[in-house]
Amino acid sequence: MAKVKPFRGLRPPREHVEEVASRPYDVLNSEEARAEAEGNPKSLYHIIKPEIDFEPGKDEHAPEVYDKAVANFQAFQDNKWLVQDEKEHYYIYAQTMNGRTQYGIVLAANVDDYMEDRIKKHELTRRDKEEDRMKHVRVNNANVEPVFFAFPDNEVLEGVIKEVVKGTPEYDFTAPDGFGHHFWVIDSPELTAKITEEFAKIPSLYIADGHHRTAAAALVGHEKAKANPNHSGEEEYNYFLAVAFPASQLKIIDYNRLVRDFNGMSPAEFLEKLEHNFVVEDKGTEPYTPAKLHNFALYMGGRWYSLTARPGTYDDSDPIGVLDVTISSDLILRDLIGITDLRSDKRVDFVGGIRGLEELKHRVDSGEMAFALALYPVSMEQLMAIADTGNIMPPKTTWFEPKLRSGLVIHKLD
Repeated sequence: MAKVKPFRGLRPPREHVEEVASRPYDVLNSEEARAEAEGNPKSLYHIIKPEIDFEPGKDEHAPEVYDKAVANFQAFQDNKWLVQDEKEHYYIYAQTMNGRTQYGIVLAANVDDYMEDRIKKHELTRRDKEEDRMKHVRVNNANVEPVFFAFPDNEVLEGVIKEVVKGTPEYDFTAPDGFGHHFWVIDSPELTAKITEEFAKIPSLYIADGHHRTAAAALVGHEKAKANPNHSGEEEYNYFLAVAFPASQLKIIDYNRLVRDFNGMSPAEFLEKLEHNFVVEDKGTEPYTPAKLHNFALYMGGRWYSLTARPGTYDDSDPIGVLDVTISSDLILRDLIGITDLRSDKRVDFVGGIRGLEELKHRVDSGEMAFALALYPVSMEQLMAIADTGNIMPPKTTWFEPKLRSGLVIHKLD
């Protein structure tokens, strides 16, 4: 059962929130962060991407870069750009994109729940990426950025959310990317108790986005527990920062593929070989969007094609075999192009559907890529089924949008 608790959030005063709040550290590179933070000493990028305070090209993993994160984090508190709440709270964080709003509960999730698989994963993590974020948590003694969880729909928790958002939000702003962010502090002891009690009835939480941050946060907490001879299990380091959304509110968008070559084939030979496992239809020059599961859009040579997987090429009873990423990875990228490791092969690139089909078209038309594959998005039901069965999705399967804004609230480990 999920163990969660309220916490004393470290947050910007309302008048500073738009200057402090940032995109997550892993959705932009150092130069993009430098540009976004230009002229703004309050930007959270000075803490989560502190290499921007050095000359361009600085190694972001250098010891002095982590030291700079610590110094900047302390300066933000000294300058009162981040102020800790006097009492423990849960918070509601809502995001609006394209007229649709999703409401999550900001909470402290339990380290043991992660270590014992009650917080379920669907992706493999890379140790080097885990270690980078672990260093960041260790040196700052805080979870500066939240992780993104889903939980099975729950009427009581939905009722709590509806009750809280009747009030005036603490923060309410539209970020430069056009997404709206709304944030409420829960002051009611009754609602606070109800959240804790209700989560205790939920068997599992699911990582939607942020597997590396989740692993890093939990592993640092686990380290601290082992190092403390008087460890009780109630210390603040036993918890880490998360925003948990009802599963039905979340929308996974497509995560598409771009491939650099035809593996020695001509375009005509490639299309001919596709016919073995797919019904191929020429859709002309207008962008084609996959219509349903097991239907793909292929762009090459200035034309769009519909590819529909033939019966027998997939297994709808297998939580992994049913996925379109599995079908395309096996029958196209592996069998025809010879790409066997999506994590390391430089001939394949990935583009989140938020960038649209035009991005795929542009990169093929430019000559950079030979062809693009657009996939029908995975559903939350599929994600949870995979996590429940202990399976792991192929790389680059899910893309969640909007991303959580960092800097609205921080969790300190002491």
